[in-house]
Amino acid sequence: MNTAARFGDHFQKMSWSLALLVLFVSLPAQFVSAQSTPSANSESSVTLYGGGRFGGSVTDSMSNSSPDLKNGSSFALAVDIGLDRNRQLEVFYSQQDTALTHIPSSQPIGFTLHNYQIGGTAFIDEIGSGVYVMGGIGGTTAQPKGRGLNSGTFFSGNLGLGWMVPLAKHVGLRFEARGYGIALNGSGSLFCGGTTGCTAAVKGKGLFYGEALAGIAVWF
Repeated sequence: MNTAARFGDHFQKMSWSLALLVLFVSLPAQFVSAQSTPSANSESSVTLYGGGRFGGSVTDSMSNSSPDLKNGSSFALAVDIGLDRNRQLEVFYSQQDTALTHIPSSQPIGFTLHNYQIGGTAFIDEIGSGVYVMGGIGGTTAQPKGRGLNSGTFFSGNLGLGWMVPLAKHVGLRFEARGYGIALNGSGSLFCGGTTGCTAAVKGKGLFYGEALAGIAVWF
């Protein structure tokens, strides 16, 4: 399947998921004011996200090819602790099942990316409504699906832009676009095992990819 077809299939799945999410969280809004924002004592929140990732490639030093990071769905969880009326401390986790594709003489290498980030959000107006920016640093673990292969953990960070729509006194809808960067430390082997050897050898300073998310936030 070519890149355009993969993107079209992924976009269609994302559109249906987002439509269902909006329908689910909008039902109770008919009983409350859609302009409600959290009170001064409820600036902390927990958000559950669904979304998708796209882009990203590395260089395989064994074949000098450029395997792509497979596009796919993702989910995330964020805990935001209010610091003042505009800023929050954020603990963020996200996960994606993906693979390195287009590797000469090899099947796609499947693995799961686990991102653990700590950072913050800053709202333009006040917490709970409107545009905000976010960012964080931490680590990313690449966990291979093959038996006997070791995981690899790398330093990583993210930056993004979001928009929050309040639906009720303690409920809101968040839309976010995040960009991730993973430090690859120049070059090295990936997914090695005691009896299987290493399935990939990459070179380069970093891996970069994007993510689009939609989530339900609950304030407390």
